[in-house]
Amino acid sequence: MLTPVFGPMGIPQVGFGTYKIDEAQAELSVSEALSAGYRHIDTAEGYRNEARVGRAIAHSGLDRDEIFVTTKLWPGNAAWGDHVKTHDDTLRALDDSLSRLGLDDVDLYLIHAPCAGERRLEQWEALLEAKSGGKARFVGVSNFSVSHLEQIRKAGLPQPDANQIELHPWSQKPALTRYLHDHGITAIAYSSLVPLANWRISTGLEDNLKTEEMIREGNREDSDFRVMADKYGVTEAQVLLRWGVQKGYAVLPKSTSPERIRQNLDLFSFEIDPEDMALIDTMDRGQGVAWEAGDPTEIFE
Repeated sequence: MLTPVFGPMGIPQVGFGTYKIDEAQAELSVSEALSAGYRHIDTAEGYRNEARVGRAIAHSGLDRDEIFVTTKLWPGNAAWGDHVKTHDDTLRALDDSLSRLGLDDVDLYLIHAPCAGERRLEQWEALLEAKSGGKARFVGVSNFSVSHLEQIRKAGLPQPDANQIELHPWSQKPALTRYLHDHGITAIAYSSLVPLANWRISTGLEDNLKTEEMIREGNREDSDFRVMADKYGVTEAQVLLRWGVQKGYAVLPKSTSPERIRQNLDLFSFEIDPEDMALIDTMDRGQGVAWEAGDPTEIFE
């Protein structure tokens, strides 16, 4: 079993993501991850697997304070026909998440996306209340841009502890990550494996903006990440995740394969050299592709 490495807030640098792991599979996969040594589990109200994630945590034999648990509020989006949560709705949603998880508190509670419009600050104030009330050790946001974060700052409210965003070599978001660094906001990366040819392909999902050209590039025998994987004696996924860790981000790989679950945690036995890090710096293509609607840091005003 691998020993976790910790970053700001005591967050393990490598967490286990559960997006698109259905309820039936979630308990088994999270149990496998905890057995392998993961100590950060990331879920969300919108993933609809919190109850099974909670069962895996309860049956792990680990003390509660050994596991960093993140979940997220789905804020609602009027443009999508979703009810936009009020301050009180937000607090009830956290209580519901805690009930499903079987926990008294979470380590990190996030607003999943900046799509609440005029109620965005109202929801943020509710998260701050949850933190002061002891139901969340830390509170933050996900998919928030600089302008969204500036809205919080200009309102005179405390800044988020973290911002979980799509980050990988093809979507590096330099202005946003610089803002996070300058304001002491922890960057947590999701969809780190986008450049892999088989990212989301095996599940048949089409809820993203990845192009056929991107898939072809990932399939090339001489693709940059295949070359680097051969050079370091690791997998392409490990290269991509290691890049995030070296940039100072926490990463959230997801898999239902026990072998890949273990591999994705093993990121500290090698280091990407400065020349390869510099090469990856040139690969930025701008906006993320993980959401079919477009990068949330760009599409929500």
